[in-house]
Formats: sequence, C-alpha cells, structure tokens
Amino acid sequence: MRKKIIRDFKVCENLKLNDSFSLLILRPATGEKLNVTVEPGQFVQIKIPESVTTLRRPISICNYIEDNDELWLLVRKAGKGTEVLCGIREGAVLNLILPLGTGFKLPQSGEKILLAGGGAGMAPLLYSGKIFNAHGANVSFLLGARTANDIFLLEEYKKYGNTNISTENGSLGEAGLITFNSVLKEDFDMVYCCGPLPMMKAIAKICKTRAIECEVSLENTMGCGIGACLCCVEKTTQGNKCVCTEGPVFNVNQLTWEI
Repeated sequence: MRKKIIRDFKVCENLKLNDSFSLLILRPATGEKLNVTVEPGQFVQIKIPESVTTLRRPISICNYIEDNDELWLLVRKAGKGTEVLCGIREGAVLNLILPLGTGFKLPQSGEKILLAGGGAGMAPLLYSGKIFNAHGANVSFLLGARTANDIFLLEEYKKYGNTNISTENGSLGEAGLITFNSVLKEDFDMVYCCGPLPMMKAIAKICKTRAIECEVSLENTMGCGIGACLCCVEKTTQGNKCVCTEGPVFNVNQLTWEI
C-alpha cells in the first residue's frame, strides 16, 4: 500500500493566472521532510478553511520538488470550495492528505510518448513529463484551451519536451480543438490524457484506431479520496472501481466507454 500522510502546508505563493485559475505553491508548514514518493498523476485532498462542509477538495499535483517538498497545485475556481482556495492569502496554512491515487504508468527509456491535456487537465502533465523525461522517454506535450490566456506555465512544459498547443480561437498554436492538433498524426508508443470527458474519449478513439496504448486520468467527483464514500465509482471491465484509490488513471481498455 502506498504511504499517505496528513500534513499542514504553508501557502508560499498564490499566483493569479487569470480570472478562473490560481497556482498555489506550498511547502510543509513545519519544514519537516515528507518522506513520501509522489507518482505522476497523483493528487491531494485539501481541507477548505472555514468551510461549511467537511468534504475535502481533490487537486492534481502539478509539480513536486523533492528537495524542499514544494508542491504546485493548479486550482480552477469551480465552486465555493475552490473559490476559497483561489483567494487564499500567502502565509495561510492548508491541511492536505497526500499523495493519493494510482498514477500514470512509467514509460520505458526511449519510448515516444504524448501527454495531452485540456483546461485543468493540463495540471498533472507537467510533473508527469518531468519524471518521464528524467527516465529517458521522448516527451511531447499537447495543451488545449479556449484562448492563449488559458495556457499556463508554458516555459515549464518546454523544459521537459516538445510542446504543442491548440486554442479554440487560434490566439496561440493551432486553431481549433485539441483533438484536431496535427501532432496527433504522429506515431507514439503511449498517450497519456487528462481533461474534459469528451476530449479524452476523442483522443482515446484516435489511439484505438491506431493501436496506440492510452491512459486517461478521470475527474469523477471525489468526497474522501480514500475509497470510503464511494461517490467516485467508475464502471470498468473488471467491475466497479473507486477512482480515488484504483484510479484516477486507467488504461482505456479497462473502461466501458463506447468509442
């Protein structure tokens, strides 16, 4: 069983990226080492300060810097809980459970891989690409959004692989939906995907047609993050599975999607 911890983190920076997204940069409040292994594609559960609900919010790990246990969390304002997080002041303390979930499969050295994400689904791809690049994979990214203003941390992605972009209005990269980006015509050994469900299904269909292995990170509603509340259950070819513990990453062949 993977080691999980509950720890207080200090908000070192809250970077407002646009009206909907903030990047929280956190470090352990006490300075004590975490001594955990963070896998690409894992997430945290955050307790919302002064919240009327006891339910934590799941947030993908965007980046993890082991030397000082620094966590980057890309938060999208989607409700009252995430609105509080986007407005959190620097110096505040947040309580996290981490690292949670089953992450992406580690590619082999020399394999050509694509990490594709849209909207908040771009978040887990940065740390994944960093780890995969360090293991010798040939990494490419495909990032999709409505406008150039919705593409974040571009220079960080470029550190670890060839970075391709689609914006719906054509303000950056190729114009149109991410699923029509020309990089999808290339041959890959593996495709990893996170984002809106229709986008993931479309990319999974492309991979299935071309016999490319594909993993997706699901964004089902998660209440507890430890498999107790059962609100994130996904039907699979092996029966119902909790996305928070047996996912969020699944090989598309495990899912019952009609694609």
